[in-house]
Amino acid sequence: MIRITDSFVIDEKDISESFVRASGPGGQNVNKVSTAVELRFDVNRCALPSDALERLATLAGRQLTKDNVLVIEAQAFRSQDRNRADALNKLIILLRKCLVRPKRRRATKPTYSSTLRRLEGKQHRSKTKSLRRTKIDRD
Repeated sequence: MIRITDSFVIDEKDISESFVRASGPGGQNVNKVSTAVELRFDVNRCALPSDALERLATLAGRQLTKDNVLVIEAQAFRSQDRNRADALNKLIILLRKCLVRPKRRRATKPTYSSTLRRLEGKQHRSKTKSLRRTKIDRD
């Protein structure tokens, strides 16, 4: 079991990993060794709340397939172990972010003094600009 938060855990059996050849520079090592990790996590198998599922879809973007399978790729390192740990870390961070409920915004009214300050600033700016005009423009 992998602990995401105090109240949410996922089963390691729901995660599948496959190793592919990494792209980019790296010399002969890239051509010979499959070090990049493609981690697949079926979101339907875990008991995510519906609001968290919506947030996950927004956060994951193209990483989430139509079948609700989260595909995470990691190829930053030259070893399979480090790439596997990196991919798992990315999954944990993404799930933690989606489980956090955003605070609701309360509409507030500006204070009387802040409104006065704003209007005084506008008057000051207007006066500055009017002084730039020529005498013919002002009449």
